[in-house]
Amino acid sequence: MYRLKSLVSRWLNDAFPGSCLLCGSDSPDALLCPACTADLPAPPSACCPQCAEQTTYGERCGACLKDPPHFDQTLAAFHYDFPVNRIIQALKYGHQLAVAKWLGYQLAALIKPGEQLIVPLPLHPERLRERGFNQSMEIARGVGKQLNLPVDHCSLFRNRPTPRQADLPLKERRKNVRGAFECTADMTGKNILLIDDVMTSGATLNECARVLKLHGAAHVTAVVAARALKH
Repeated sequence: MYRLKSLVSRWLNDAFPGSCLLCGSDSPDALLCPACTADLPAPPSACCPQCAEQTTYGERCGACLKDPPHFDQTLAAFHYDFPVNRIIQALKYGHQLAVAKWLGYQLAALIKPGEQLIVPLPLHPERLRERGFNQSMEIARGVGKQLNLPVDHCSLFRNRPTPRQADLPLKERRKNVRGAFECTADMTGKNILLIDDVMTSGATLNECARVLKLHGAAHVTAVVAARALKH
């Protein structure tokens, strides 16, 4: 009994540390206090429905009209700006997995019924060993739990390591990930939620969506915790 109580207590401390991640004030049952939550940067009210880049009236942006991405839609919980960048960094580099669970709740609230399968953006095994976990997979688990949807973390994988996208000029990012992903499953007719933490150029998500479409996916929605905007 003591061991069980100890495990439950440890889980509660990990899931709800008792203080706000950002300001340190009391927050016994949530990652952020109400004041910090209210200050989080929301995505623009008018944005391209395909890539979530800011547009004037919510129309498709010029980039998507000129060279349509392979994903059909993008859903973003936040604009990638302070302090959301700190929250995501706490997950990726601080190993605060409670952030992934919290982000999963935020993303699940954006998704309408009718999707069939969740696919997290995969890490190459070398990068996975370095980090110890895949942040996209952890977020995807939170989404799957909320929506009662299966999470497929095996079918889509990286077949080679690539330089970090953040270290490359935007024009080089699509070339960097071209051919870096493979799929081993038949996705015919499936509506897929492709989960990642941050979308900047969208090159990695686009390449994953391309591979999923080649394997029969009917519709791919890029679902990201935060969208970095050009404007």
